[in-house]
Amino acid sequence: MNTKKQKPKAIVVGGSIAGESCAKALVSAGWDVVVIEKTRGPPTQNPTGAGLGLDPLAQKIVQSWLHEPELLYNNTLPLTITENLATDGEKKISWVIGREEGTKYLTAYWADLHGLIYNTLPPQIFLWGHQYLSFCISEDKLTVKVRAKDLETDEIIEIVGDLLVGADGILSSIRPSILPDFKLRYTGYCAWRGVFNFSENDSETILGIRKSYPDIGKCFYTNIGSGSHIIVTELKKEKFNWVWYVNQPEPELKGNTTSVKVSSDMIEELHQRAEQVWLPELSRLIKETRDPFLNAIYDCDPLEKIIWDRVVLTGDAAHPTTPHSARSTNMAIIDAAVLGKCLEKWGPDHLYSALEEYQSIRKPVTSAQVLHSRRLGQMKQGLSIPGRERPFDPKTASLEDSEFILNKNVPLFDVVPPILDSIFRSA
Repeated sequence: MNTKKQKPKAIVVGGSIAGESCAKALVSAGWDVVVIEKTRGPPTQNPTGAGLGLDPLAQKIVQSWLHEPELLYNNTLPLTITENLATDGEKKISWVIGREEGTKYLTAYWADLHGLIYNTLPPQIFLWGHQYLSFCISEDKLTVKVRAKDLETDEIIEIVGDLLVGADGILSSIRPSILPDFKLRYTGYCAWRGVFNFSENDSETILGIRKSYPDIGKCFYTNIGSGSHIIVTELKKEKFNWVWYVNQPEPELKGNTTSVKVSSDMIEELHQRAEQVWLPELSRLIKETRDPFLNAIYDCDPLEKIIWDRVVLTGDAAHPTTPHSARSTNMAIIDAAVLGKCLEKWGPDHLYSALEEYQSIRKPVTSAQVLHSRRLGQMKQGLSIPGRERPFDPKTASLEDSEFILNKNVPLFDVVPPILDSIFRSA
């Protein structure tokens, strides 16, 4: 007689880095996993997105998931310096207002990181081209049933599992079922993003950037102007990544996305404005970048709960955040690892205890980091901040303000949850 106990089953909604990280962590914890994702195939087949930074803990976690840990270094560049510059657009000069050495970030292209994690998972667990519709908890509260639609055939499927993981991003479809009154907070600005492939472009542009940013390749540069800021980093495989934050009214968004439809007129206006506010080398980089894209930036006040019965939120679904502390991807990866270890520790018969521990570990950290990132964005964009007499001005920045905007001041940044000690020490 076969007495082998059936594995518990998790249904993960979202196939981006947050979702695949949860899938990896739960598979490693001994769970069966199904991932529901509305896009038609792995994003790695059609590289999208821009650059991101991985902090030391997220690096260790990703390495622990890879069959060959060195693959992470083959697809990233180490960042050991962060530097903040004040820029006077009229006089076309910049000067350093803050510099930090000894940082331990890795920069990665979004599609490269996604591909690394995706390639460690069985491809059959992904239901590509399926849109999440709804969920319900059984009357005995022992299972959760999810309904989804095959976008190619319009067939409705039902999947029954022990746990539903909402890893479907800032515009989560699961969150409104739990929090019907939830609303995102528009920050007052959008972000233009671009990746410049310098293997295909004019060497004069590259030389200009390397002259203006002599530590590019190992430094995270932030230029802060009047009511605006832009970051510039180098990525692996001959790419420069830039993100320019621009104050503007909330745009009208169409569909379930924070992306704004971009017209040729908008790009032309972007180029003209770049010439006005940034140094010539930087404005040239922006002008010569193909297909820049625009995102509206949102966050929200920390949620009171991120678990309900057999439902748990992770990543941006749990704590929508602004990008200014490089926390979004890092928080998602750490959420996944903690959730996996809690489920492994408590076992499927004590699911609620595992979810409670996950929430108790992650919520204080993510809440503090979301609010810190919000304040950083408000400062760098020259916006009014409650309790502050006047907006931040990089040209007259105090030593205290210049210190505050350094990455080292991210709250609880160096805290490794004890449940992840084995990962942090062994990877």
